Amino acid sequence: MGERFVKLMQGNEACVDAAIAAGMKFYAGYPITPSTEIAELSAEKLPRIGGRFIQMEDEIAGISAIIGASIAGTKSMTATSGPGFSLKQEGIGYAVITETPCVIVNVQRGGPSTGLPTAPAQGDIMQARWGTHGDHSIIALYPWSVREIYDATIRAFNLSEKYRTPVILLMDEVIGHMRERIELPTDEELTIINRKKPSCPPEEYKPYKVNEGDIVPEMAGFGEGYRFHVTGLTHGESGFPSSNGEVAENLIRRLVGKIEDNKDDIVEVHEYLLDDADMAVIAFGSTARSAKSAVDILRTEGYKIGMFRPITIWPLAEKQLEELSIKLKKVIVVEMNVGQYYLEVDRVAGKNTKVEKFGKVNGELITPEEIVSYIKEGNHA
Repeated sequence: MGERFVKLMQGNEACVDAAIAAGMKFYAGYPITPSTEIAELSAEKLPRIGGRFIQMEDEIAGISAIIGASIAGTKSMTATSGPGFSLKQEGIGYAVITETPCVIVNVQRGGPSTGLPTAPAQGDIMQARWGTHGDHSIIALYPWSVREIYDATIRAFNLSEKYRTPVILLMDEVIGHMRERIELPTDEELTIINRKKPSCPPEEYKPYKVNEGDIVPEMAGFGEGYRFHVTGLTHGESGFPSSNGEVAENLIRRLVGKIEDNKDDIVEVHEYLLDDADMAVIAFGSTARSAKSAVDILRTEGYKIGMFRPITIWPLAEKQLEELSIKLKKVIVVEMNVGQYYLEVDRVAGKNTKVEKFGKVNGELITPEEIVSYIKEGNHA
């Protein structure tokens, strides 16, 4: 067992170190606040391990480059913020339909457009889910601490490789820039997943053929002796374009199903003081840190309140929210936007309990005191 390493680390720095631990060997992107440290540190650290960093001319080129590198067999990542995340959406859709593993980090800031470049926000929740067009599903993770950024980054790569899909790692300016003393896991403690490689002869390989009992195809890398076609058009198992309705139906349903049918493996949540609670705050990222403090304050005053924190933002933790809502009188969704996640929580939990929302979009973190005041003023005791 290796020796544990304790370090004062920034959130964006933890993301880079974890990506390298997960096997990242290629980073392409365009610097944008508040994610720039991820690019800077990737540029510094990747060459030391035989990896490559490229600063691209724009955000579209950034995601295009990591898709190409991944198709060539290399674990790849890019990072951005609001306006850049908007520009990457077509590339995300291409990665979805071509089933190309890659990780896209979005350290959120105020928007829309250039918005508030140096201020925290959580306004990209729905964009992470539906930013690219067409029917699809997506995996998006949202950590709340520096250590959890480390763990979530490794998990993002693992899920990406396991399900052959792009994975979005959401953060916000507070989480990306905060520093905490963390204890890093040893190499022996890490679980690293790599994509399944084909075992058939090259002349028999079909890049989108699925084996019985598994809806994720094996993936060869360009340059490994396998010849195959990659396209953003609907396609069958050969990879070549097809406008056949049955082929298109089967492809889209499989792409959605490989994520939605594996929620038990993908969805991760954190529950805090919910065993005896009759009310819950739902929050994520930096807002959840304030929510936890608010819960602690209210508990000392006799409120039976707890916190539910989705670490996996997408796919939605429907089963967990359904079970929780049956036990509660009220749910308050707290987020730094006008109520994006609230819409989904209300859809699932609203039939069993009352669901309210509390948020602000002025570029300031929601404080514990604001949450406490909201709950008290609403006479929620």
